[in-house]
Amino acid sequence: MTNPRDIMTPAVLHVLLSLADGERHGYGIKLDVEERTDGAIRLGPGTLYEAIHRLEKSGWIEETNHDERRKFYRLTRAGRRHLEKELNRLNEIIRFARSKALLR
Repeated sequence: MTNPRDIMTPAVLHVLLSLADGERHGYGIKLDVEERTDGAIRLGPGTLYEAIHRLEKSGWIEETNHDERRKFYRLTRAGRRHLEKELNRLNEIIRFARSKALLR
């Protein structure tokens, strides 16, 4: 299994966040990320499918089904654990920055 620090890129984090609500296909993940970030993050096909591949390999997401055109993915328990761990880590950074009056 891959070390979370090796793969928790912003793209990976956003893919995991997108799948936290339920299963989606690749293009659905892309649209969700763009909508949630008001277009600030746009995952190109290479970035998106590389992240999906790495997450599948790590056991953090799994393919649930597919049709002729699309594969659908969902978060695994391990993926949800790692997502929560990363969000807690980011929350600690934000708390520290606020304690230094670096954020409002």
